Amino acid sequence: MDQSPLDPTALYTARLARAEAEHAQQDASSRRLGNVNLILFFGAFAVLAVGAFRGDGWIAALGGLLFVAFVAGLVLRSRTERRLQAIAARVAIAREGLARLRRDWRALPDPVPPTAAALLDNVQSAGAPPIIDAATAADLDLLGHASLEHLLGTANTAIGRATVRRWILQPAAPAVARARQAAAAELAPQLDFREEVAVRGRLLEMGEDRYARFVAWAEGEPWLHSHRRWIWVARLLPLLMLALFVGWLAGYPLLWPLLGSVALNLFILQSVGRKVSDDINRVAAQQGVFEAYAALFERVTAHPVTAPALRDVQARLGTGKLSADRQMRRLARLMPLVDIRRSIYFFPVEVATLWSFHVLWLLENWQRTAGAHVRAWLEALGEAEALAALAALRFEQPDWAFPELSEATDARVTATALAHPLLPPERAVGNDVIVGPPDSYLLVTGSNMSGKSTLLRAVGVNAVLAQMGAPVCAAQLSLPPVSVISSMRVQDSLEAGVSFYMAELRRLKAIVDRADARQPGEPLLLYLLDEILQGTNTAERQIAARHIIRHLIDRGAIGAVSTHDLTLADAPELRPAAQMVYFTEHFTRSAAGPTMTFDYRLRPGLAISTNALKLMEIIGLPIKDADAARADGAPLHPAKPGS
Repeated sequence: MDQSPLDPTALYTARLARAEAEHAQQDASSRRLGNVNLILFFGAFAVLAVGAFRGDGWIAALGGLLFVAFVAGLVLRSRTERRLQAIAARVAIAREGLARLRRDWRALPDPVPPTAAALLDNVQSAGAPPIIDAATAADLDLLGHASLEHLLGTANTAIGRATVRRWILQPAAPAVARARQAAAAELAPQLDFREEVAVRGRLLEMGEDRYARFVAWAEGEPWLHSHRRWIWVARLLPLLMLALFVGWLAGYPLLWPLLGSVALNLFILQSVGRKVSDDINRVAAQQGVFEAYAALFERVTAHPVTAPALRDVQARLGTGKLSADRQMRRLARLMPLVDIRRSIYFFPVEVATLWSFHVLWLLENWQRTAGAHVRAWLEALGEAEALAALAALRFEQPDWAFPELSEATDARVTATALAHPLLPPERAVGNDVIVGPPDSYLLVTGSNMSGKSTLLRAVGVNAVLAQMGAPVCAAQLSLPPVSVISSMRVQDSLEAGVSFYMAELRRLKAIVDRADARQPGEPLLLYLLDEILQGTNTAERQIAARHIIRHLIDRGAIGAVSTHDLTLADAPELRPAAQMVYFTEHFTRSAAGPTMTFDYRLRPGLAISTNALKLMEIIGLPIKDADAARADGAPLHPAKPGS
């Protein structure tokens, strides 16, 4: 798994410039083709009118040829528009790649919130419930805006996005995660392949609800095949109309029978045709979806791969006549026939041919053959997109390392130069961290704004990344299977009548319950507690915090606790287990006023200063000189020898 030598910023910039130039050229071609189609339509109408007025069959036939050319132009214009959309998607993908490198969240599309049913269906298909609960996901910024999901947001299909969410919330077994690592490493330098998969996914333009409707249609019962008489009517009536039209052009008095056949077709369209139209509209609502799926499945299936996880995806997409590749290409060939229904000029075509009946019959033929396999194919596609998302992260962060995933042989988390992956790289400061073994806990102290909470979140988010199979924001990380749980952003609730203190107690109770419920052989509980029990007085907080931490240690959990309460280090029941580290600040005075800076470097030992009063002075809040002097004075808690 060698690190990629490619420069992500330079490559994304070059690809953006090429895509923008190609988009401008293709847009001009599309406009010219639209003008040609307009001329063909009015030309066909004028020539047919002249032929009918003169009763000249040759002129009318020429009008018919112009009309055929117009229909062909509509199909060609539709293809041109789809090419233009694909180029526009490439422009957006390059821009978003640059935004991810800067961690410019506002320049990235927000993750699409999943419907409860869609996410539940995807999770249940994996055979296990989510391991990371909603509170921990919020504490660690795993989902939503400016989150881990946002950073990994290169999946574009509904099933792809749901798969990424599932991988975030469900830690994989070490063997599975290692297989994903190999797949991500293989795909990381393959920008063209990953871009094409992303473009095809964007062309689907299908959210979870439309994805569900597509699957429901594919797995449903074909209506027209159970009412076969109507397809025969739809085949015979247009032939009759054509014969009457040719006879009328030949000079036979067939005008009224011809008009009668038109009226009969209109009657069918207004009666039985409504049902046919409703059914085909369920498919037509996914304009562009099927052709994009065809190209997407074909690209994923045909791409040469060696990583076992990627080969497994291809195997699940099938081979032979029922392969996803072949069947989606077969469906894609029907899509121009569906696209014609979008034209404002479609009505006369529908009246003359009962077009929708024939299109629905063809779609139902595909539905009967391949529909039952669609769900499995899409789930495999979701995994391919999720692996591509991990590969994009690997490409964009070549200095990040793939973690070492043990089989619980070493019950601790060990990291070198560990930093928070959601921070801009130029601002992320790496620190060496060890959490564990189970008879210990990491006690993180330090002044306000010094980096305690960020360190805890860095441990949690990187543990999630590691168990997804992704690279981590560290030079080295090793860990056993862990189940991450936290208490950081506790909030009260006016609606539920729950105070801040009660809300925090309930959160801590959930963590304790998870520790009590852990069975031998299950992943270690990795708890992250940030300034716990702030909602009560100091004396009671100290007693309660000591009992909770001691209980978690006794249950074999590993974790980190950040606190301003330096007395935790002196508690007899915790002193032997505490592994103490701290952050500090640098405070200076000058003619311009006091200033404070942080280096965010982790140091061994216990914090030796606080900065609350200094911060008050910096922002201009009133503070007595004596208090300020004490704030700048001797350490509040003397450093212990060797700390």
